[in-house]
Amino acid sequence: MRTVIAGGHGKIALLLEHRLAGRGDQVAGIIRRAEQAQDLRDAGAEPLLLDLEHTTPAALADLLTGADAVVFAAGAGPGSGAERKQTVDRDAAVLLADAAGLAGVRRYLMISSMGADPGAGYPADPVFEAYLRAKGAADEAVAARAALDWTILRPGRLTDGPGTDRVTLAARTGRGAVDRADVAHVLDELLHTPGTAGMTLELITGGTPAAEAVAAVAAAGH
Repeated sequence: MRTVIAGGHGKIALLLEHRLAGRGDQVAGIIRRAEQAQDLRDAGAEPLLLDLEHTTPAALADLLTGADAVVFAAGAGPGSGAERKQTVDRDAAVLLADAAGLAGVRRYLMISSMGADPGAGYPADPVFEAYLRAKGAADEAVAARAALDWTILRPGRLTDGPGTDRVTLAARTGRGAVDRADVAHVLDELLHTPGTAGMTLELITGGTPAAEAVAAVAAAGH
């Protein structure tokens, strides 16, 4: 299986690249700075250099040739303003969907955020609100693509622990935190569980091993 990750130098992306390479999959990560390439190689991933804010669907589709799946892991990051929440967290996710369609890649995993659903209510912080609105708009745009076998994953508050391999994964989990390592583990399982296509799932630390949690939601959806 070959997976291409947009935002390949992010914390979750690097953890996922390491996991996928460890199971023998081919994995590549899209980065916008050449100096990030060695970190991807160290994780077992092929670095692909492209600025998602300054490209076209056709150019991005060229990098997706031969892929079985794509993962959107890009983000404007802390310290960026509301404008970049739109150009990265929303527009780049839609760009990846467009490119996947051109390249004939059906499987699309979106790393979103808990709270991206407008029904959850937005915070008072205007930049964080812009981030959640951008994530929600991206989720909606991807879910509207009939040509994609999409899964949207909305983790709770992200932490940098070593991972517990114990999670709660469901359409609604309630608020909570989750280690980025466990997010990467769940993404790995989702990529290899096609029965989760068409699902929007929240993720927090819990009591169920990641593989069992993914298998359970796939079974419940059929």
